[in-house]
Amino acid sequence: MRRRAFISLLGGAAAWPLAARAQRPAMPMIGLLSPRSPAVDASLIWVIRQGLNDTGFVEGQNIALDYRWADGQYDRLTALAADLVHRKVAVIVALGGEISAVAAKTATATIPIVFLAGSDPVQSGLVASLNRPGGNITGVSSFIFDLEPKRLGLMRELRPNAKTIAILVNPNSPNAEIRVNDIQIAARNVGQQVDILNASTIREIDAAFARLAQMHVDALLVSADPVFFNRASQLVVLATRHAIPALYSRREFVAAGGLMSYGSNADEGYRTAGVYAGRILKGEKPGDLPVQLPTKFELVINLSTARALDIDVPPTLLARADEVIE
Repeated sequence: MRRRAFISLLGGAAAWPLAARAQRPAMPMIGLLSPRSPAVDASLIWVIRQGLNDTGFVEGQNIALDYRWADGQYDRLTALAADLVHRKVAVIVALGGEISAVAAKTATATIPIVFLAGSDPVQSGLVASLNRPGGNITGVSSFIFDLEPKRLGLMRELRPNAKTIAILVNPNSPNAEIRVNDIQIAARNVGQQVDILNASTIREIDAAFARLAQMHVDALLVSADPVFFNRASQLVVLATRHAIPALYSRREFVAAGGLMSYGSNADEGYRTAGVYAGRILKGEKPGDLPVQLPTKFELVINLSTARALDIDVPPTLLARADEVIE
């Protein structure tokens, strides 16, 4: 009897780890919603993970991440956000501008949302105020969409004799009309002729550059938009092929061979989003966390591309550049 009892005891002990594992609570899950693609977002997702690590959360150890990408198809975001809600994620991190944030906010009024927006989130109706967002939402705003007039000025400084500067815009962007209006007002104020070109797909981008070649424009501004960031390689290749000096919204375009960019530091904003998601998991309310704004805007210039385009970059512009790629 003693032998049987001892064997039974061993059997029960062997089952203890399995029982303990079965009783462990499931790890909280963070849903990431993006209008872009996995390849484009890879480096930014890494930065979000770093922000989470700063607050004590490590993917696979005490949190899980669930990804949803729209691959440039904005109309998919609503369903993708609803799917994350159905999965009962603990927090939704909405990447890539207001369009993702709006989709997430429409899908839930209870699950906390951390957004990465490109313009004023108060003006767009995402939050009640920057200091006290209220409700279930907060985040980071880069104000990247509000920099188009500034980019126009930088291009005029680079190409002071430019007769016509083309602006490439995604007409499906929710604030495209506002941005176009801002650029046109800025252009009229300095007597600059601008032509607006619309594109939102690979085919439309190709067609836009074919038209640019026929128009003989002197320069191009590629407006800030997740679709264009998703097509960064295509845009840089086409600008090079048609020898069009182009200015972009993010450093990544210039690193890929583009001429020049001006915008906020993306890593700074995405790391903050990760920190905010971690703080919310620890119990802080999103509505009490102030919307964070950029502390620095970066001018990046690719001198190799400038030489290939036979452009002499003014010394004053080079002196203000935060990074010069040789």
